[in-house]
Amino acid sequence: MTELVERVDDDDQVTGVVGRGEAIRRRWLHRVATVVCRDTRGRILVHRRPHDAVRFPHGVTFMLGGAAEPGETYEEAAARELTEELGVRARPRFVLEFRCAGVISPYWLGLHEAMVTGPFASDPDEIAWHDWLTEPQLAELVRDEAFVPDAREAYHRWAARRRDGPTLAGSAG
Repeated sequence: MTELVERVDDDDQVTGVVGRGEAIRRRWLHRVATVVCRDTRGRILVHRRPHDAVRFPHGVTFMLGGAAEPGETYEEAAARELTEELGVRARPRFVLEFRCAGVISPYWLGLHEAMVTGPFASDPDEIAWHDWLTEPQLAELVRDEAFVPDAREAYHRWAARRRDGPTLAGSAG
Protein backbone atom coordinates (compact mmCIF):
# COMPACT_ATOMS: atom_id res chain seq x y z
CA MET A 1 0.00 0.00 0.00
CA THR A 2 1.37 3.39 -1.01
CA GLU A 3 1.69 5.98 1.76
CA LEU A 4 0.20 9.23 0.43
CA VAL A 5 1.42 12.70 1.36
CA GLU A 6 0.62 16.21 0.27
CA ARG A 7 3.26 17.67 -1.98
CA VAL A 8 3.84 21.28 -0.94
CA ASP A 9 5.70 24.25 -2.37
CA ASP A 10 8.36 26.55 -0.94
CA ASP A 11 5.65 28.35 1.07
CA ASP A 12 4.20 25.07 2.46
CA GLN A 13 1.10 25.35 0.26
CA VAL A 14 -0.40 22.10 -1.06
CA THR A 15 0.17 21.46 -4.78
CA GLY A 16 -1.08 17.85 -4.95
CA VAL A 17 -1.16 14.40 -3.40
CA VAL A 18 1.66 11.95 -4.21
CA GLY A 19 3.17 8.76 -2.86
CA ARG A 20 5.71 9.38 -0.11
CA GLY A 21 8.29 7.21 -1.85
CA GLU A 22 7.95 9.29 -5.00
CA ALA A 23 8.19 12.53 -3.01
CA ILE A 24 11.42 11.29 -1.46
CA ARG A 25 12.89 10.00 -4.74
CA ARG A 26 12.10 13.24 -6.56
CA ARG A 27 13.05 15.38 -3.52
CA TRP A 28 9.62 17.03 -3.50
CA LEU A 29 8.67 18.95 -0.40
CA HIS A 30 6.03 17.32 1.79
CA ARG A 31 5.03 17.62 5.46
CA VAL A 32 6.39 15.80 8.51
CA ALA A 33 5.00 16.26 12.02
CA THR A 34 7.09 15.51 15.11
CA VAL A 35 6.62 15.54 18.89
CA VAL A 36 9.12 16.16 21.67
CA CYS A 37 7.87 14.34 24.78
CA ARG A 38 8.60 15.35 28.36
CA ASP A 39 7.84 13.56 31.60
CA THR A 40 6.57 15.23 34.79
CA ARG A 41 10.18 15.84 35.89
CA GLY A 42 10.89 17.82 32.71
CA ARG A 43 13.10 15.15 31.14
CA ILE A 44 12.96 14.54 27.40
CA LEU A 45 12.26 11.18 25.79
CA VAL A 46 15.04 10.01 23.48
CA HIS A 47 15.01 6.80 21.51
CA ARG A 48 16.96 4.66 19.10
CA ARG A 49 15.36 3.53 15.86
CA PRO A 50 15.38 -0.23 15.14
CA HIS A 51 18.32 -1.54 13.09
CA ASP A 52 15.90 -2.58 10.33
CA ALA A 53 13.97 0.72 10.16
CA VAL A 54 13.42 2.04 6.63
CA ARG A 55 14.46 5.57 7.58
CA PHE A 56 17.41 6.30 9.88
CA PRO A 57 18.10 2.71 11.00
CA HIS A 58 19.70 2.57 14.45
CA GLY A 59 19.68 6.37 14.67
CA VAL A 60 19.05 8.22 17.94
CA THR A 61 16.51 11.05 18.11
CA PHE A 62 14.49 13.14 20.53
CA MET A 63 11.40 13.35 18.29
CA LEU A 64 8.58 10.97 17.47
CA GLY A 65 6.75 11.51 14.24
CA GLY A 66 6.21 10.91 10.59
CA ALA A 67 4.63 12.19 7.42
CA ALA A 68 1.35 14.06 7.61
CA GLU A 69 -1.45 12.33 5.72
CA PRO A 70 -3.44 14.22 3.08
CA GLY A 71 -5.83 16.65 4.76
CA GLU A 72 -4.14 16.45 8.18
CA THR A 73 -2.83 19.53 9.95
CA TYR A 74 0.58 19.30 11.56
CA GLU A 75 -1.14 19.11 14.96
CA GLU A 76 -3.43 16.26 13.89
CA ALA A 77 -0.52 14.34 12.40
CA ALA A 78 1.57 14.86 15.54
CA ALA A 79 -1.27 13.55 17.76
CA ARG A 80 -1.75 10.52 15.49
CA GLU A 81 1.97 9.74 15.50
CA LEU A 82 2.11 10.01 19.30
CA THR A 83 -0.73 7.48 19.56
CA GLU A 84 0.84 5.15 16.97
CA GLU A 85 4.36 5.24 18.38
CA LEU A 86 3.72 5.47 22.15
CA GLY A 87 0.09 4.43 22.57
CA VAL A 88 -0.88 7.68 24.31
CA ARG A 89 -3.49 10.24 23.33
CA ALA A 90 -2.71 13.93 23.60
CA ARG A 91 -3.00 17.27 21.89
CA PRO A 92 0.61 18.15 21.23
CA ARG A 93 1.29 21.87 21.29
CA PHE A 94 2.77 23.41 18.16
CA VAL A 95 6.22 24.95 18.73
CA LEU A 96 7.72 25.71 15.32
CA GLU A 97 7.75 24.91 11.62
CA PHE A 98 10.69 25.08 9.25
CA ARG A 99 11.94 23.75 5.95
CA CYS A 100 14.29 20.92 6.84
CA ALA A 101 17.11 20.18 4.39
CA GLY A 102 16.66 16.48 5.15
CA VAL A 103 19.28 13.79 4.60
CA ILE A 104 16.88 11.64 2.58
CA SER A 105 14.77 14.44 1.07
CA PRO A 106 13.77 18.00 1.96
CA TYR A 107 10.46 18.55 3.78
CA TRP A 108 8.54 20.97 5.95
CA LEU A 109 8.80 19.91 9.60
CA GLY A 110 6.22 20.86 12.23
CA LEU A 111 7.66 20.35 15.73
CA HIS A 112 5.36 19.98 18.74
CA GLU A 113 5.67 19.23 22.45
CA ALA A 114 3.63 17.01 24.75
CA MET A 115 3.90 15.90 28.35
CA VAL A 116 3.62 12.16 28.91
CA THR A 117 2.32 11.59 32.42
CA GLY A 118 1.58 7.89 32.44
CA PRO A 119 2.97 4.62 31.23
CA PHE A 120 3.23 4.07 27.51
CA ALA A 121 3.68 1.16 25.13
CA SER A 122 6.25 2.01 22.47
CA ASP A 123 5.93 0.51 19.00
CA PRO A 124 8.92 -1.85 18.51
CA ASP A 125 8.84 -1.12 14.76
CA GLU A 126 9.65 2.52 15.59
CA ILE A 127 11.49 2.44 18.93
CA ALA A 128 14.19 -0.11 19.78
CA TRP A 129 15.33 1.59 23.02
CA HIS A 130 14.32 4.69 24.96
CA ASP A 131 15.33 6.73 27.99
CA TRP A 132 14.51 10.06 29.61
CA LEU A 133 17.30 12.68 29.55
CA THR A 134 17.72 16.11 31.07
CA GLU A 135 18.22 19.03 28.69
CA PRO A 136 22.01 19.13 29.36
CA GLN A 137 22.24 15.37 28.71
CA LEU A 138 20.30 15.81 25.45
CA ALA A 139 22.56 18.70 24.42
CA GLU A 140 25.54 16.36 24.84
CA LEU A 141 23.86 13.48 22.98
CA VAL A 142 23.08 15.70 19.96
CA ARG A 143 26.84 15.76 19.24
CA ASP A 144 27.00 11.95 18.94
CA GLU A 145 27.38 10.62 15.40
CA ALA A 146 24.44 8.23 16.00
CA PHE A 147 22.10 11.22 16.43
CA VAL A 148 19.86 11.53 13.35
CA PRO A 149 21.08 14.54 11.29
CA ASP A 150 17.54 15.82 10.64
CA ALA A 151 16.84 15.63 14.38
CA ARG A 152 20.07 17.56 15.05
CA GLU A 153 18.86 20.39 12.81
CA ALA A 154 15.47 20.35 14.58
CA TYR A 155 17.17 20.27 18.00
CA HIS A 156 19.15 23.44 17.31
CA ARG A 157 16.03 25.30 16.17
CA TRP A 158 14.01 23.94 19.13
CA ALA A 159 16.74 24.85 21.63
CA ALA A 160 16.99 28.38 20.23
CA ARG A 161 13.21 28.76 20.55
CA ARG A 162 13.33 27.47 24.14
CA ARG A 163 15.94 30.09 25.01
CA ASP A 164 13.42 32.70 23.87
CA GLY A 165 10.75 31.41 26.28
CA PRO A 166 9.17 28.29 27.83
CA THR A 167 7.15 25.93 25.59
CA LEU A 168 5.56 23.32 27.87
CA ALA A 169 2.69 21.35 26.36
CA GLY A 170 -0.43 19.70 27.74
CA SER A 171 -0.32 16.26 29.31
CA ALA A 172 -0.79 12.85 27.78
CA GLY A 173 -1.10 9.50 29.39
